[in-house]
Amino acid sequence: MHIVSLAGGIGGARFLRGLRATAPDAQITVIGNTGDDITLFGLRVCPDLDTVMYTLGGGIDEEQGWGRAKESHAVKEELAAYGVEPQWFGLGDRDFATHIVRSQMLEAGYSLSQITEALCARWQPGVRLLPMSDERCETHVVISDERGRRAIHFQEWWVRLRASIPAESIALVGVETAKPAPGVLEAIAEADVVILPPSNPVVSIGTILQVPGIRDALLAKTVVGVSPIIGGAPVRGMADACLTAIGVETSAQAVLDLYGAELIDGWLVAEEDSGVTLDGVTVAARPLIMHDADATADIARAALDLALELAR
Repeated sequence: MHIVSLAGGIGGARFLRGLRATAPDAQITVIGNTGDDITLFGLRVCPDLDTVMYTLGGGIDEEQGWGRAKESHAVKEELAAYGVEPQWFGLGDRDFATHIVRSQMLEAGYSLSQITEALCARWQPGVRLLPMSDERCETHVVISDERGRRAIHFQEWWVRLRASIPAESIALVGVETAKPAPGVLEAIAEADVVILPPSNPVVSIGTILQVPGIRDALLAKTVVGVSPIIGGAPVRGMADACLTAIGVETSAQAVLDLYGAELIDGWLVAEEDSGVTLDGVTVAARPLIMHDADATADIARAALDLALELAR
């Protein structure tokens, strides 16, 4: 069985760990969001790709859900001592090594997909991890503050500002000329089912869907999504701030409407959202809190079972 999954950061990575556990014999291809990517201190950082790689490879800081386990921050402290900005984005010493290797390989002419494959050779995540595109695409957010109306990188809005200043708009810069990374469209074409984890529907899943060709390829497949919204609130993070920025209500119903019946065949919601409906979409309700490994595997199994049933 070949499963394709689109994934963002922490929620997506943890869901994928559950999916891998519940379908150990399946071939799983993960198409990772690269809209969060940013260049810091001369190094190319790919937060979502790395979170998936570390989580599935056993190197993640389990408590915070991102970064390396048993991390130290000597380099960050030395950069701060020199007054080097930005100081709001904290990279650990172990994590720096990944970004150094990636940046050296980019400078040598390797593509992001080739580099991701090389990095995964160390971590052995048990899935094939592909960036959504080898082209540089970065999510930017328009805000208005004491400095006026301006666009900033998504990471500054998300990490430094904690989305405390409302986003007037969100744009994926560079996507117009981007192409799916090698292997992405082929993996979708060969997939038996496609599963969308409970990742941010705007800046994770939504970003991947903006890459020309990816959404169209998915329309021919059986796609089941897991709602990232439970009872009108995000499962984690600040997805509500992103939804507000694009004029969408924070609800399981609104996210399903955002994806659309053209794309989604099945929608897994929490029990408190069991009233969600959309013509042409099969909606199933069950507990969706990933509070431990068993619960996460149960959610992944429910999503996979629904997808296989609909694919018959």
